Amino acid sequence: MNYLDKINTSADYIREQTTYQPVIGMILGSGLGSMANQIENPDKIPYEKIPGFPVSTVAGHSGQLVIGTLHGKTVIAMQGRVHLYEGVTMQELTFPVRVMQRLGVQTLIVTNACGGLNPDFYAGGLMFIEDHLNLMGDNPLIGKNFEELGPRFPDMSEAYDPKLLALGKACAKELELETFNGIYAAISGPYYLSKAELRMLTTLGADTVGMSTIPETIVAVHGGMKVLGISCITDMAVPDQLEPLTHEHVVATAALVRPKFISLVSRIIEKMEL
Repeated sequence: MNYLDKINTSADYIREQTTYQPVIGMILGSGLGSMANQIENPDKIPYEKIPGFPVSTVAGHSGQLVIGTLHGKTVIAMQGRVHLYEGVTMQELTFPVRVMQRLGVQTLIVTNACGGLNPDFYAGGLMFIEDHLNLMGDNPLIGKNFEELGPRFPDMSEAYDPKLLALGKACAKELELETFNGIYAAISGPYYLSKAELRMLTTLGADTVGMSTIPETIVAVHGGMKVLGISCITDMAVPDQLEPLTHEHVVATAALVRPKFISLVSRIIEKMEL
């Protein structure tokens, strides 16, 4: 079975499990999966039941699709994602986005838990992604290009949609939430970076660093979707002030930020014009 056939098989299975036709997709990062609990009258589909779907092995990622409505709009949410460091290929990692594309999703909200590099940021803050640095050593468009999915050479100069970014900032202002704008860098992981590596990223212009999001964004843009990226800053990764970090700390901090994250994403979807 070729790649296109796998996408179609997966999409067909999902259509058999739900009557919804989602137009907004969400990828919910570490500790942020409970956003999917806001979805009304949901159909829930475990990843392991979907043909070809990758299954996450990381704590804080539930591993199911949640499909339903939110503020009258039909949405599909990934409660958890897989990461490159889990041993999957870039094509496997981004497979769910291809399936969303086939299901008719037009707008994708990608979220993550990340480390803050900008000293003006703080743990517990939220950052809208303006641009990114792909330092993962790979990208999901390498290999055969299927014109049915997108062009051979897609433009990434505005990977994060300016209108969605403006909407996000306006919604944050309405809710009186402080947010930042910045550049997100992604590395392969699965370790937290050394001080020298963090200094390198700061020199390159990164404001935050994580281990996800960019592959999904690349594939979404390749497929013609509009993308909004939101990072939850769970720790400060400033080299001169660095403290030992664990994944448990990341998930715990994301849980503390969860209420304002949920209110922000919910308001954005409410105000979104399709």
